[in-house]
Amino acid sequence: MSSEERIDPWGRPDIKDYRRLYEVFGIRPFSEILEKLKSMGVEPSAFMRRGIIFGHRDMDVVLNAWASGEPVAVVTGFMPSGQFHFGHMLTGLQLVFYQRLGFRVFVCMADAEAYAVRRVSREEAIKSALEEFIPNLLALGLDPQRTEFYFQTGREGPYHELIQLFSAKVTFNEMEAIYGDLSPAKVMSALTQAADILHPMLKEYGGYKYVVVPVGADQDPHIRLSRDIATRMKGEIELTPPAATYHKLIRGLDGGKMSKSRPEATIFLTEPIGEAVRKFKASLTGGRNTAEEQRRLGGEPDKCPVFDQYLYYLVPDDSELSSIESRCRGGALLCGQCKAMGAEKLAKFLEAHQRSLEAYRDKAQSLVELPKY
Repeated sequence: MSSEERIDPWGRPDIKDYRRLYEVFGIRPFSEILEKLKSMGVEPSAFMRRGIIFGHRDMDVVLNAWASGEPVAVVTGFMPSGQFHFGHMLTGLQLVFYQRLGFRVFVCMADAEAYAVRRVSREEAIKSALEEFIPNLLALGLDPQRTEFYFQTGREGPYHELIQLFSAKVTFNEMEAIYGDLSPAKVMSALTQAADILHPMLKEYGGYKYVVVPVGADQDPHIRLSRDIATRMKGEIELTPPAATYHKLIRGLDGGKMSKSRPEATIFLTEPIGEAVRKFKASLTGGRNTAEEQRRLGGEPDKCPVFDQYLYYLVPDDSELSSIESRCRGGALLCGQCKAMGAEKLAKFLEAHQRSLEAYRDKAQSLVELPKY
């Protein structure tokens, strides 16, 4: 792949063509899963229908296990630093979808990774997890009684032993081939991520033989490492190569990264609604230079961060989304009108979410074992 498409789980790739990931890394198109879900009586989520979730590894295997009544789990993690934003929300809503199907949910608060790779203090990581990440995930619809939250540095049981065992199953050269430039912190982080993904398969954590990990495309190195390690542990610990689904990363309001380090391009779920609306109205668009030109040539919603907000979150109805896209491309919907409509939808969403959030702000600490050191 070109340097601009290199997959880096600690950076943010600018992937121009997600289809190339099928060719280069063997990710399979998620479109082949859609009919399978429908045949099982499951309505695919909007993320699935709209191609936001674009790829998978072994999702068909997990669905077959689920359909036959075997216990299955969904595992993911968040690096707790700063505020929870629209980039995080995509994964959170996927967890809700799988939980409603009956999957057991494991959510890692990656405080060890935040400390080692991002140089986030332990105190900041714990505070962010308890005040931002866990409450927001619950407000999005996760059932606290059916969700297992944990900190990497506070996980009890043989979880940490796995990290040591895994270190003997991969060479440094192999890890460099997967990740590129490495540091001791990144090596430890990668092995810890493998433990996060695989430890629910141990009897001490429920013995879930089948695990799926919903991730952005940038996290595939962790999936590939975990699948290799699971295979190499055969005869010592019975682990199954984990399944994964891959989603496209939402753009920031300026067309670049959506990240806490770029607050003007990012919508945070706990920020004042007026501030979020202000940023939304200042967003880059896929419109033309003048209204006359847009009426004549039409807009380009596939290049528009405002339309991204509709596609991912703000317009759940497919027919309404299709109408907005058609009117934009045909030049009937100008960017000012589109932003005004979107700002109203954003305000309503944040108002409802922040009301729900109030019920969970004080519950996080009772749901997770805090690190002892």
